Amino acid sequence: MWLQKQVQLASKTRGFHIVTDEILNQIPELNQLKVGLMHVFLQHTSASITINENADPSVRQDFESYFNRVAAENEPYYIHTYEGSDDMPAHLKSSLLGCQVTIPIKNGQLELGTWQGIYLGEHRNHGGRRRLLVTINGESDVL
Repeated sequence: MWLQKQVQLASKTRGFHIVTDEILNQIPELNQLKVGLMHVFLQHTSASITINENADPSVRQDFESYFNRVAAENEPYYIHTYEGSDDMPAHLKSSLLGCQVTIPIKNGQLELGTWQGIYLGEHRNHGGRRRLLVTINGESDVL
């Protein structure tokens, strides 16, 4: 089975947000698969998607603090500044963290680790709704 679907995420404040359930709620077909892969592609250049700690919210706060230092705003060498002081750092963070993840599927569920969740890194002050293209490939019956 192949399935490709565009998923919309609600607008988020700047920072890192666990969006695993928000994605899964829009992909009910996942529970039909015994084995497969789910590829998630974020269709934006000023946000990111990654997998990390899903239990302790301080991890997400530390991510935000770290990446704000690595890709700081208002650096004098930025040329791309006409969309605001958060725009160029958002592009850098997106490239550092990435715009896609692939996750194994087993018995209708994502095979994430015990403490893993899918993060949306919202790197703009007013990023708005974010679009994901989710592609699922798998088999409903394993031989």
